[in-house]
Amino acid sequence: MADNGTVEVFLATAVDAAKKAGEIIRQGFYQTKHVEHKGQVDLVTETDKACEDLVFNHLKQHYPYHKFIGEETTAACGTSVLTDEPTWFPLVCVSIGLTIGKVPIVGVVYNPIMNEIFTGVLGKGAFLNGTPIRVSSQTELVKSLLATEVGTKRDKLTVDATTNRINTLLFKVRSLRMSGSCALNLCGIACGRLDLFYELGYGGPWDVAAGVLIVKEAGGLVYDPFGKEFDITAPQVAASNPFLKDAFVEALQ
Repeated sequence: MADNGTVEVFLATAVDAAKKAGEIIRQGFYQTKHVEHKGQVDLVTETDKACEDLVFNHLKQHYPYHKFIGEETTAACGTSVLTDEPTWFPLVCVSIGLTIGKVPIVGVVYNPIMNEIFTGVLGKGAFLNGTPIRVSSQTELVKSLLATEVGTKRDKLTVDATTNRINTLLFKVRSLRMSGSCALNLCGIACGRLDLFYELGYGGPWDVAAGVLIVKEAGGLVYDPFGKEFDITAPQVAASNPFLKDAFVEALQ
């Protein structure tokens, strides 16, 4: 492994960073926000930037030789490339993931407004506020709750494909949710609040590094929406319990 520590130490460090960043979110939640655009419809606030800076600095103090990739840094400085080096991914909710060899090892997703912290360590299970969680046991697609996002691209081809897919799926599932957070949608799968989730064209591996691990450790499956193996460097993901995967992939075609 890397630097000083086991995965349990990595997890504790990430939880501490998430809680510190969560306090920034909690303080800023009810305040007037200065909003900037980092794309046609993608927004960023001073709180986003402050949280990422805090998390990066906290982790760098403990692991100076690890690499760090974040949403706001990438938006400001250009594309960041995921390598096989130990790499951390912070994101507000707060979402923090550690990958080694491009495999998620530690995941923390913290919603400071609801005071919910989802955690996972490879091979050690998934937890919500310290209590073990499991994916749903739903077996029927038509009774399943689906979450997705429409992404940030607004060219006609992408918008038409996105809306057509959603229109088709609405006839095949119970209902649809859009929370605005890929990380929290994955955690919704992990704890059984949601049955199905897919997203095409999310920002980058920081959106999923923590959540995909938490889903898997909760007994769920993470895969490419079109049935291939999940690739953390490709911006498309689907997740569900094992019972629904085949029917979900078929419905997404």
